[in-house]
Amino acid sequence: MSRRPQPSQPPPGARTHPRALPRPHDAPREAAWPIVRLRGERIYHHPLIFQRAVERPSERIPVGNIVELRGADDRFIGRGFWNGQAPMAVRLLTEREEEAIDQDFFRRRIADAVGLRRNLLRLDAVSNAWRVVHAEGDGLSGLVVDRFDQTLVVAFYAAGMWRHQHWVFDALLEAFPGASIQAFADEHAQAQEGFEAPPPPAARPVQIMEHGARFHVPIGGKHKTGFFCDQRENRRRWGELIAASEARTALDLCCNSGGFSVYAGRAGASELTAVDLDEEAVAYAQKNLRLNALKARVVQADIFPWLREAIAAGRQWDAVVLDPAKLTRSRDEVETALKKYLDMNRLALSVVAPGGLFLTCSCTGVVSEEAFLDMLRRAAHYAGRAVQVLEVHGAGADHPWLAHVAESRYLKAVFCRVL
Repeated sequence: MSRRPQPSQPPPGARTHPRALPRPHDAPREAAWPIVRLRGERIYHHPLIFQRAVERPSERIPVGNIVELRGADDRFIGRGFWNGQAPMAVRLLTEREEEAIDQDFFRRRIADAVGLRRNLLRLDAVSNAWRVVHAEGDGLSGLVVDRFDQTLVVAFYAAGMWRHQHWVFDALLEAFPGASIQAFADEHAQAQEGFEAPPPPAARPVQIMEHGARFHVPIGGKHKTGFFCDQRENRRRWGELIAASEARTALDLCCNSGGFSVYAGRAGASELTAVDLDEEAVAYAQKNLRLNALKARVVQADIFPWLREAIAAGRQWDAVVLDPAKLTRSRDEVETALKKYLDMNRLALSVVAPGGLFLTCSCTGVVSEEAFLDMLRRAAHYAGRAVQVLEVHGAGADHPWLAHVAESRYLKAVFCRVL
């Protein structure tokens, strides 16, 4: 998308659509917000309030409206987005009674998020691609923003955030003057939250840099915002371990755009193999390896039969990374997800050479770190291998999480040595 349109034009991503939510008027600070009340005492401190926890308002409140949440005793709790048809009735944005939810609020929150990345974390010295806003981790539930050089990819996960998108765009362009914006709404969120967003227009890929490596990013592709910034420090650490171990052969399973393969090759691994089922991912992995002057065997295949064939052929690699896509969003499907993790990790462990490195990852937020490590223990047992866990990492610091919102800490990256 191009720069912020003039006021007479719709904001990026806000084209006319049968069920698109209306743009609200900029409400003054003294506006009286509709009141939603809890059924009883607030038991847990969390920005997401379930439907069963609130009284049904007597008057209809439009989806995405800003409301004031009060306790059964009329005590002020906070303000946030209302949705009477989603599992989460209220997404709290502030618990300060003197703080209004308006354009200034979004400007302050986004400026603070950008300042964290630039001033404290100093990410501009590391990469021109990083997460700008990490939903609840930055106090903006339902909003994710990734920066890829001069392009900002904005992902909406809540009807309220989509409805107030013009405040988001204005604040982002104030923080990143001259940037272009590509906006989309997560399909699962649209179905769950009851809103529809038009698909984003086609955009040209951009080139980014991190720790000296370069990557093509397919803006508007089907893989979230286009590139996994959350694995940036884990990719670097993987390269460091490969260099220290002098690993010669490296296997990248569920390789996506080839990030771990690039770091392995730059660290000295001379025989690279990357596997992914997705055709677009394979194409970008090939492009990114060429961009970094690396040669590799990139295979489009389902890793399950591919690994079974490799095991049957007696193939092993000095370093193996397994980084599959999210397996589920539902807590009801955790056991099913863990069984799938168990199967793929058992197979992957079987192709690690004795004394070799193994990195296994999970971005399934509803699977806890404890459950994931227990799965790894069982996978090692079934594979007949002993696993030394060297380090357990999560997402980079540009993906902060609140202590009282533990599920924001979704990524698990377990670095191991396999005996």
